[in-house]
Amino acid sequence: MALPNGLSTSHSTTRTPLFTFAVVADVQYADIPDGRSFLGVPRYYRHSIQVLQRAVTNWNHHKNIKFSINFGDIVDGFCPKPDSIIAIQKVLNEFDKFDGPVYHMIGNHCLYNLPRTKLIPLLKIPSENLHAYYEFSPCPEYRFIVLDAYDFSALGWPEDHKVALEATQFLREKNPNSDKNSPNGLIGVERRFVLFNGAVGKEQLSWLEGTLQDCDQRNQNAVVCSHLPLDPGAAAPEALLWNYDEVMKIIHKFKCVKACFSGHDHKGGYCVDAHGIHHRCLEAALECPPGTDAYGYVDVYCDRLSLVGFNRMASTEMIF
Repeated sequence: MALPNGLSTSHSTTRTPLFTFAVVADVQYADIPDGRSFLGVPRYYRHSIQVLQRAVTNWNHHKNIKFSINFGDIVDGFCPKPDSIIAIQKVLNEFDKFDGPVYHMIGNHCLYNLPRTKLIPLLKIPSENLHAYYEFSPCPEYRFIVLDAYDFSALGWPEDHKVALEATQFLREKNPNSDKNSPNGLIGVERRFVLFNGAVGKEQLSWLEGTLQDCDQRNQNAVVCSHLPLDPGAAAPEALLWNYDEVMKIIHKFKCVKACFSGHDHKGGYCVDAHGIHHRCLEAALECPPGTDAYGYVDVYCDRLSLVGFNRMASTEMIF
């Protein structure tokens, strides 16, 4: 269950973790005055980078954090476009102060600012043909799988690109609103079919299945990371990956996946699905009022993941 910061029923502290990794989501920095989301939730654009600064200081002070994962949306869509690269570089400079590697993924706000051609090298994402999915293994027992949630999307690709054209047509068929960012009239999980979301493409689905099959054969535990959430129990319908059901159908074929982490839905969320997989949507750094924080680190064991959250990020014990 998700627990208040600092509270935990875990006994993991009596054991040494295999390793520890740091997490932060939706920094969405911009050098502009504070504002509000379309739902009226306050957003603190300049303060969010201070949240990241405190996070990095905390992680370095810990001394045993092996790597950090940024769950996307490094800058906000309201960032003035002439300043996009400067703003992104400013945030990356803060990540660079972390004493270890940082793994990034692409979010919708990233794509509002820059196309894939510029984002991927800036974020140092391993890539083939401008796709941004990859995997890495920090120890023999674990594999991390980072999805490209906008692989099939109307965002980030040139307007005349095959993917952009097909995704735009897909949205026309799924969302009757003239404003494709609006879910008005859509019911339940159908509300995910909005422009600010995307999908995992066919090639990536095939890669995912092959990677998970390899994990099973190696008896590895797998952790799936995505900007967009993969389960309606952990996030609002409007925040879900377009083909979350298709992705989870593949994941459920294998025993290796223990948890799926995501960002995007700023309030955060947590659930365990019918197959026992933990889904943890991380609270956003952007929506922290001055003086508050949302970041954490995860202690990794053979039989559990223990998220230690700070302030607005709830600690969560994930036992499997």
